[in-house]
Amino acid sequence: MWRCDIKVNRELLEKINFDKGNGLVPVVVQDAKTKDVLMVAYANREAVEETLKTGFAHYFSRSRNELWMKGKTSGHVQKVKSVLIDCDEDTLLYIVEQTGVACHTGNWSCFYRTLAEGDER
Repeated sequence: MWRCDIKVNRELLEKINFDKGNGLVPVVVQDAKTKDVLMVAYANREAVEETLKTGFAHYFSRSRNELWMKGKTSGHVQKVKSVLIDCDEDTLLYIVEQTGVACHTGNWSCFYRTLAEGDER
């Protein structure tokens, strides 16, 4: 497996507030090259630690109630380039190098449908 060279800020790692989400934090995933938002998932402490240890995105499946590595079966892995934490310390942003597609529907991003558009003036 790819060796992770992410430098971890241990002080910030300990500040992640998993309590607000019953042990989970939302993770927004953005492509490093295109800047597209690819997906939103959830991570528990173990998923974050596996992500930082391996360099590949890991999440917690709320429906299956288990840890999972993105792309382990499909090959559509997310190599993590950096991890950012928001000002409230309860949401993470993974900047990734996406292999294949991010969405289980076969689309590049999970955000491929327009619900509403504003007037561009």
